[in-house]
Amino acid sequence: MSPSSPSAPAQDRDGALATAVADAVAGHGGGLSVAVLDVASGATAAYAPGGGTYDTASVVKVDLVCALLLRAQDAGRDLTSQERTRAAAMIERSDNDATTAVWDDLGGAAALDAANERLGLTGTTGGSGPLWGLTQTTAADRLTLLRQVFAPGDDAVLSAESRSTVRQLMGSVEADQAWGVSAAGNAELKNGWLRRSTTQRWDVNSIGRVRVDGRQVLVAVLSDGSATMDAGVALVEAVARAAVPVVSGAG
Repeated sequence: MSPSSPSAPAQDRDGALATAVADAVAGHGGGLSVAVLDVASGATAAYAPGGGTYDTASVVKVDLVCALLLRAQDAGRDLTSQERTRAAAMIERSDNDATTAVWDDLGGAAALDAANERLGLTGTTGGSGPLWGLTQTTAADRLTLLRQVFAPGDDAVLSAESRSTVRQLMGSVEADQAWGVSAAGNAELKNGWLRRSTTQRWDVNSIGRVRVDGRQVLVAVLSDGSATMDAGVALVEAVARAAVPVVSGAG
């Protein structure tokens, strides 16, 4: 039985994932966590040495768009023209001004946390005050969010129309921001990057759905402590390429 088999014990797949990413993370002085899910088989694997949480940087923009959509669903309406414009700017261009406007309009961390609780996230906490980019999260929670968008089950919270909106936006990211999990295959994604003023080190994150060899794999890679953004991007991409075959059997 291979570790990519859905009937393989989860710990076997987790061990296989640790082995698969070992070369990519060797020498990285910061933290890294990755979680993957093969949509068809349900096989999952996670690598989270030391546990802990990571700064979201701009991947929290997916949460915020979902929160906008939930608010609209609750009111029985579509997104307004302004909400649609801001949502597109947040995901497609990673526009920070639009994100701050949505953060304030929704009600900041409290509103984000409430929406994420509905979506099934248990390890994500909104950033303090205006600091939405310092929202704390885990790779497991990023995978939970991706499941709500791309592979909903009986616990679906977002409507089919809302899911379609998020998918379309994540499939329309500008070319110069389409790095990350896309290194493993064609992807709908959202990336985040942030240089911490306290350490001068980089947070670099990437989440999304990857299509490879006819399979769909949800991938979340979170990292911190890279000396440069380019180094962080290279790390995330190497990890994504190594991680996807662990659950998909590709490669």
